[in-house]
Amino acid sequence: MKAFKGFGVGILSFLLFLSLSVFGIAFMVNNTLFNPDFVVTEVDNIEISTLIRELTEEQIGSQLPQDAIFLKEAAYQVISDQEPWLKEQLNTAIYTTYDFLLGRSAGLDVAISLEPLKASLKDALQQAFMQNLPSQLTGLPPAELRLYFDEYYQQIAEQIPSQFQLGESNLPPEAMAQMRLARQYIGYFQTYYFALIGLMVLLIAGIVLINRNIKDATRGLGINFMIYGALEFAGIYVARNYAPVNLMVTDLPPSLQTWLASVYGDLLAPLQIFSLGLFVAGVVLLAVSIIYQPRVTEE
Repeated sequence: MKAFKGFGVGILSFLLFLSLSVFGIAFMVNNTLFNPDFVVTEVDNIEISTLIRELTEEQIGSQLPQDAIFLKEAAYQVISDQEPWLKEQLNTAIYTTYDFLLGRSAGLDVAISLEPLKASLKDALQQAFMQNLPSQLTGLPPAELRLYFDEYYQQIAEQIPSQFQLGESNLPPEAMAQMRLARQYIGYFQTYYFALIGLMVLLIAGIVLINRNIKDATRGLGINFMIYGALEFAGIYVARNYAPVNLMVTDLPPSLQTWLASVYGDLLAPLQIFSLGLFVAGVVLLAVSIIYQPRVTEE
């Protein structure tokens, strides 16, 4: 009977350990990639103006003609001035997209007006244009210069849409099909996530019922939690400190490398907290199994 009891506890403990390993990864994903608040926070940490400047300089460098350099500087100024607004619009788009992916809304419809950005761009371009007049325009009256600039800006404005849209009306059918498929898989994930929690509760209840006493149950669960917590925490510590993402990717702009390193650490943080919490819970349960003294019934 004792051997059968030990075998049952061992099987349930092994299944619980495997369940904790799977749940740890699911817990990390649920609190990061499937959490719009996490994504918004990481987007807010991007230095958009610095990143665009680095990417532009790397791609075109000094290839622009001399009389067009002022356009690049004006664009940089607009992006820097409008960065808070850009992040606000990105955050709105992220929440709207996640509402669709997480099943909170029936359809996908993101619409962002670009008119404030176009107005800011016009002001910056006009200022840069007046400060860097081409030689053939020097000496013209201000009215003629404004007319020339308006014609010049109109050619640029026609290339910029009045609003950015993302939804079923303008996405290709293949892309929208992929979005719906992602929504379906995320729904499966959420179902299995809570089912896994229920399974772990049942495994813990089974271990307690088989042991039929507090000392053995708390000792078995405590050892299980401590082993998983210690191994997982050690693995994450090594991953965060000895294999950072900026050592794996070296051909990206500096600001992007810094941001990716921060995201890498933030992605692993929930799993590290989860493993540390389980280790502490295991220590507490093991301490209870040592301290607890069952009552001795009198004959």
